[in-house]
Amino acid sequence: MDKKNALRAGALAAGTTLMMLLMSSPALALTRDDGDDPGPGLSVIQTLGLYVLIPLALFAVIAGLVMVLDKSRAKGKTTSSNINVKPDAQANKA
Repeated sequence: MDKKNALRAGALAAGTTLMMLLMSSPALALTRDDGDDPGPGLSVIQTLGLYVLIPLALFAVIAGLVMVLDKSRAKGKTTSSNINVKPDAQANKA
């Protein structure tokens, strides 16, 4: 039964991918629309900076702020090494 479901899921994924590829035609991007005024293209360095370096820098800044402003470390973690499991002497006297 699992093979049948896997085959059905694979066929569905392949069919969906094929339909998406057939429905999107990149050739239409070559025809210019009225009033279309594209700017100059980006160089390889500009493209890498815009789509790779800037997102990585933003990720690093956000992760750094989260680590610096994290308040959970100040509370002290409860671990098995700092739990008193022996009964107090005064608790036994009562």
